[in-house]
Amino acid sequence: MKRIRIPRLLPGLVAAVGVALITPTGESRASGISLIHDTEIENTIRLFATPLFEAAGLEAADIRIHIVKDASLNAFVAGGQRLFINTGLLMKTEHAGQIIGVIAHETGHIAGGHLLRLQEKLRNSTAQTILTYVLGGVAAVASGNPGVAAAVIAGGATIQQRTLLSYTRTMEQAADQAAIDFLEETGKSSVGLLEFLGTLSSQEFLTSDNQDPYIRSHPLTRDRMEFLRNIIKNSQFSDTPIADDLKRAHDRMRAKLKGFLNPTGRTLREFKSTDQRVPARYARAIAFKESNQVEKSLALIDGLIAQFPEDPFFHELKGDILQDAGRAADSIPPYRTAVEILPWAALIRTNLAQSLLELNDLDASREALDNLLKAVRYEPESAIIWRLMAKAYSNEDDQANVMLSLAEAALLSGKRDVARYRATRALTLLPAGSAGWLRAQDIQNASVKHENEGG
Repeated sequence: MKRIRIPRLLPGLVAAVGVALITPTGESRASGISLIHDTEIENTIRLFATPLFEAAGLEAADIRIHIVKDASLNAFVAGGQRLFINTGLLMKTEHAGQIIGVIAHETGHIAGGHLLRLQEKLRNSTAQTILTYVLGGVAAVASGNPGVAAAVIAGGATIQQRTLLSYTRTMEQAADQAAIDFLEETGKSSVGLLEFLGTLSSQEFLTSDNQDPYIRSHPLTRDRMEFLRNIIKNSQFSDTPIADDLKRAHDRMRAKLKGFLNPTGRTLREFKSTDQRVPARYARAIAFKESNQVEKSLALIDGLIAQFPEDPFFHELKGDILQDAGRAADSIPPYRTAVEILPWAALIRTNLAQSLLELNDLDASREALDNLLKAVRYEPESAIIWRLMAKAYSNEDDQANVMLSLAEAALLSGKRDVARYRATRALTLLPAGSAGWLRAQDIQNASVKHENEGG
């Protein structure tokens, strides 16, 4: 699990993504937005979401999934094709059906074109700023344009008040109807969605400061709740149980998040040593890793690997434990095994490459570069991959590709001047007309265009 820090927003700037409102206060305002990149969790969300996307007539592969490290209940879509889900929502759900219900509702907003209709009302959408951060993978620089904040706030409303980025009640009802249609088409119960809305209903009359962001951007009404109850009464799928594979995926996801995000003591109290279920052992292994109790963590994960030798995420965790403990050479075999089982997992390939590069061995460096070249095909927006590629090319004394890789990383990180300088250097070193030379020109042009547009 890797964390991506989005930098602190400018004073007074509301962090709004797409049509959902995030109100950064206290710690979140000081530290910015944090994204978690984890192959297993993202894969679990995709397992829940793909049938719904397909039922909506959407191309599932085109929709990106992002996990926001935030304890509040929230989920939202941005850029039309990006689904964001808070860790708080994932950890507080009792079963997979509740998450599936939320995703079905958000899919209704995407399929209904609600984002486009709302964004037409905004001249300077903060969403574009946040999406720039996301695309950078690590960080980008806020524009400094005070008009951005003004565009987000409607009618002189305060940060805590509902803005133009909040869905209208009509859109909420339309998204509910669409969600029901998608759930029915995929043979799933709507009970989970009703349960989730029931959890939020107790917050309706709280002050905005005490409400979870989801209820501020997705207004609840009695009519909506009653509509869902009537659907459930008449649906042939209302009593359909959740599939076992979805139950297992949900339990593991919650255990993993709790192991990483909750204090070690809290995790060990919830997942006691007498609990030998797979999610509990997984959570304890992660908790021990996070508290630098390496041998205890390894003992647990080795037991899981012995029981499930084909599970790539157990091998990945072992690699993470050893890498974090400064044992780069020891982390390579489990990372290699994970990659063999899951060759498309760009994050695991990146971690493997990082350990290989720490060996300061030319053969290992070449293996690292091979993994990075494969990883970047799946995640071209990762600045980390490009920086590691620059290091691998440096070991090969390939200065042309060092400059090109650093230019890519700088562009993704919002460092336009650096990107332009590196791209210019790459142009002098690469063969004219080659693929790399053309890409360097693109980076150079993108940097100039952004500057001319006042970015």
